[in-house]
Amino acid sequence: MRVMIWCDMEGIAGISVWDQVNGGAALYEEGRRLYTAEVNAAVRGCKRAGVDEIVVVDGHGAGGAWNFKSLIPEQLESGAEYVLGHPWARYILPLEQGCDAVLFVGAHAMAGTPDGILCHTVSNQAWYNARINETLVGESGIIAAICGDFNCPAVFVSGDAATCKEAQELLGEKVVSAVVKTGLGRYSARHLPSNDACALIEGQVYGALIRREWPDPLKFTGPVSFSVELATPDRANDFLGKPGVELVNPRLLVSRADTFWQAWDQFWVR
Repeated sequence: MRVMIWCDMEGIAGISVWDQVNGGAALYEEGRRLYTAEVNAAVRGCKRAGVDEIVVVDGHGAGGAWNFKSLIPEQLESGAEYVLGHPWARYILPLEQGCDAVLFVGAHAMAGTPDGILCHTVSNQAWYNARINETLVGESGIIAAICGDFNCPAVFVSGDAATCKEAQELLGEKVVSAVVKTGLGRYSARHLPSNDACALIEGQVYGALIRREWPDPLKFTGPVSFSVELATPDRANDFLGKPGVELVNPRLLVSRADTFWQAWDQFWVR
């Protein structure tokens, strides 16, 4: 069995402010330790379940030299391989080779979620809403749709209560969740301590992989559109002139293709 673990920081227990997730900020090293611990717990759950190949993708854009390199290398659990420093949502080699399941660790809710800790979609400054066809999606939905185009289901999510609810509403109730905190606003939450959060994640990952009662891969019938509502018109400049991408109005970009992966591939950073 081959499993991918897509990781982010904002959904980690104990994290509730930007200073814990922004590279070089005062509390960033604290956030890194909490993040690495939960990712290690998911890897242990995979190993207990007998997974043959575990590929972990650091998906947190911390900024600067830390971009997608927030995991602490010397503390990482053995028995997995770790993708560090790769552009977000572009590493698909395990999917092309045939991946059985994807897990989300430290996921956060989409932009505009009232009880979503540090909620945003891709960029908390540049993007508002994102949609696949007419379905509103956050980052977990985007990654699940990429994986779905390669027939790989998303089977587990950890994060705050709002994030787990969002994933199950999109992917189905068969998605196993580990709620490690409950939002009291965008910057406050009721948290599990790190040790308890890690134990919960390890157990839930193990159970999800052993039972194999998985949802279907997330697929969208083509032709597929991916639309992004931008915060300000100047944010469109990075996307102008890309084949298949249309600026519908000053703050709305739409990428169209036969599949979601194609729509994402022609739209997103290379």
